[in-house]
Amino acid sequence: MIKVSEIAKTKVTQLMREEGFDPSQDFVRVGVKSGGCSGLSYDLHFDHTTHPDDKLFEDNDVKIVVDKKSFLYLVGTTLEYSGGLNGKGFVFNNPNANRTCGCGESFSL
Repeated sequence: MIKVSEIAKTKVTQLMREEGFDPSQDFVRVGVKSGGCSGLSYDLHFDHTTHPDDKLFEDNDVKIVVDKKSFLYLVGTTLEYSGGLNGKGFVFNNPNANRTCGCGESFSL
């Protein structure tokens, strides 16, 4: 399961509406792909179409879809949002990551 913090929920809902998505029906697609300075990087975007190998979760009224392969890397992750002075944006708190890069956008196991 992937969790969503209260602050991330607020930002996801706002951004979905700004981009023409309906937070009550559409979802956040989260994935992992090769790349980044630590070997793997996170992929996050809004979507309205599911695929046969997708897993669907809902936490804090946010629907999240993850493909089966990425799910193995993301089990137990919390999606958070940091809008402080460093302006990071969405942050993944992933308990499976052994190492993350300074920007927080990539990780390794």
